Amino acid sequence: MSTRQATITRDTTETKISLKVELDQGGNSEIQTGIGFLDHMLRLLEFHAGIQLCLSCSGDLQVDAHHTTEDIGFALGTALRTALGEAKGIGRYGQSLLPMDEALVLVAFDISGRAGCYCNLQIPSPRLGDFDTELVEEFFQALCRGGRFSLHLQQLAGRNSHHICEACFKGFGRALAEAVALTERGDQIPSSKGVLL
Repeated sequence: MSTRQATITRDTTETKISLKVELDQGGNSEIQTGIGFLDHMLRLLEFHAGIQLCLSCSGDLQVDAHHTTEDIGFALGTALRTALGEAKGIGRYGQSLLPMDEALVLVAFDISGRAGCYCNLQIPSPRLGDFDTELVEEFFQALCRGGRFSLHLQQLAGRNSHHICEACFKGFGRALAEAVALTERGDQIPSSKGVLL
C-alpha cells in the first residue's frame, strides 16, 4: 500500500506555509505557526488524529493572527484531501463527543467532496493569549474549503474558553482518525456515486 501523505507549500503576501501530513503514522510532528495557542491546538489535533504533521508558517502577525490561522486551515485541508487520493476503502464519516472538564463538544465529520462547516460555539473570552477565539471557527471553515469536507461543531456545554477550544480540536482529531481509517471495503470508494473528493 502506498503511503498516504502530502506536502503543500503556500506563498502569498500574507503567509508563507510549508506543510507535510502523513495519515498512517503519528509522532515526530513539528509545528511552528508563530502563534503559541494555535501550536498547542494543532498538536492536540495531530495527536488525537494519529497523524504526523510537520508545519512551519511565517505570517503577517504584526497585523493579527487571522491570515495565518485561515491559511493554515486551508493548507491542512488541501493536504488531507491530497493524501487521501481517491479515498478508496476509508470510513468516510467520523464523529466524536468530546468532554474537556465542564466543556462538551459534538463533532461530526464527512469526507464528502462538498465544503461546508457548521459551527455553534459560544466561547466566552474574545482572546486567549495573543489568539482571537473567533479564529477557531475561521480555521475549521478554511480547512473544510481546502479539503471539501463537511463538518459540524456543536458546543453542548462549557464555560472555560480554553476547554471549549481544546474540545473542538481534540474532537476533530478523533473524528478525522475515524473518517480516514481504512476499512474492510478494500478498494471501494465509500459513496453510492462511486466518487469522493
